[in-house]
Amino acid sequence: MSDKKILMPLEEIMGERFGRYSKYIIQDRALPDVRDGLKPVQRRILYAMFKEGNTHLKPYRKSAKTVGNVIGNYHPHGDTSVYDAMVRLSQDWKMRVPLVDMQGNNGSIDNDPAAAMRYTEARLSPIALELLAGLDKETVTMALNFDDTEYEPTVLPAKYPNILVNGATGISAGYATDIPPHNFEEVIDATVYRIKHPSCSLEDLMQFIKGPDFPTGAIVEGKEGIINAFKTGRGKVVVRSKVEIQEEKNMNVIVVDEIPYEVNKADLVRKIDEIRLNKNIDGILEVRDESDRTGLRVVVEVKKDANVQNVLNYLYKNTDLQKNYNYNVVAIKNKRPTLMGLIEILDSYIEHQIDVVTRRSIFDLNKAQTRQHIIDGLIKAISILDDVVKTIRASKDKGDAKHNLIEKYEFTEKQAEAIVMLQLYRLTNTDIVALQKEHDEIEALIIELNKILNDPKELRRVIISELKETKSKYKVPRLTVIQDHVKDITVNKEDLIIPEDIYITVTRDGYVKRISPRSYKASEKTVFGKKEDDVLVNVF
Repeated sequence: MSDKKILMPLEEIMGERFGRYSKYIIQDRALPDVRDGLKPVQRRILYAMFKEGNTHLKPYRKSAKTVGNVIGNYHPHGDTSVYDAMVRLSQDWKMRVPLVDMQGNNGSIDNDPAAAMRYTEARLSPIALELLAGLDKETVTMALNFDDTEYEPTVLPAKYPNILVNGATGISAGYATDIPPHNFEEVIDATVYRIKHPSCSLEDLMQFIKGPDFPTGAIVEGKEGIINAFKTGRGKVVVRSKVEIQEEKNMNVIVVDEIPYEVNKADLVRKIDEIRLNKNIDGILEVRDESDRTGLRVVVEVKKDANVQNVLNYLYKNTDLQKNYNYNVVAIKNKRPTLMGLIEILDSYIEHQIDVVTRRSIFDLNKAQTRQHIIDGLIKAISILDDVVKTIRASKDKGDAKHNLIEKYEFTEKQAEAIVMLQLYRLTNTDIVALQKEHDEIEALIIELNKILNDPKELRRVIISELKETKSKYKVPRLTVIQDHVKDITVNKEDLIIPEDIYITVTRDGYVKRISPRSYKASEKTVFGKKEDDVLVNVF
């Protein structure tokens, strides 16, 4: 038996193994691909559902069935991680356009967990099909799965730039990514403009994409941060809750109906309530979460005589009612993690679309030419129908019939196959009109496909018309308000001091002490807390 010991320094082994592991989690786990904006687990979930026909046109299916499919065929990892990824794809407070339509408890903005996968049901949302459309036409490279039993796509065709629309967040080895969601319609408009004007500036594109568009709405402040993010891939913006101050008879009320992206509402309410209990700022009477199925609503009641704007400013500064969001746009481009600005992302997407439409056109062209060849054979066969029938009847079997047709009438192998497989009733004369019509239609299609393949302008025109068509199918209004300047928030320090009655003691050695009335009463007028040889001068 051979000795299988490895004689190598430990640091070499660790370095090499960890390097391989890091490469794996960077390329195949934590970071999205710039072309379809998906991480491998998300792509596999969508592909598995698509392959099973689990679309919005059919009834929901148990989530556990999909998770089992994904693990068994494409993603050999834990079922929890797959189900969690699937749930996130369905949450409309995390995804700008959810890709999975889930029935049942799929969690909440308070970070409640979703129901177990045996209780929920799911199917693809209509917009998810726009990412998958064209997979059957060899538009993308397919690769063998982990056990080499079937193929899976390495990227989806993606009829819109999903990386910008839904954003992404992830942490891998040495790289992290934070891409916020943007508005679906704005992103498509910018992509169309970029195709038409390949050398346009960032300023031109920002006429269309104003900034992030979070599914939770709220207000984004700081145009400078957005410009930096779009230019370099890194930039900071301030996300602030949408708040209304209402005056009532005996109090003022702060009503919050939109909070920053990825803020846990329950934690936010708890934090405000802690501030009220600890009396960090005077004036907060009560905090209530009045959210229901119609929308989010958090109410903070403030004393009538308190400065309500000051209270609000204090909450902005000390809770997640206002939060910084840092763009860190890292995605996989050509198998490498890359920090990208807006122009680079759009160009990568457009390059992907050119590849997809070219591959699809080649596939359609081959199919059309094959069909045209067979129709030519059928038309020829019908024109000499009696001879063809006689020849087939005189033949021993199917193979012989094919051989005789090829020999006598110069049909090709494929044409002869089509003729011998044809049912007799279709060989009547009436069918020649339909065949001629189909022949003309295919002729026109072949001309069109050749034009797309030979003329880059025509190819780009096709991409533009498909983008516009996708946009017209789904109306996605902007939810987040963009403001150019970051508002300065100042808190009046004096308002943080709560007015109350206290005793002050002064001693001969110059010590001053504050004592609460309660402590003063409890000590029965013996003033404590002075040095042994010091003397009390006065109590105020």
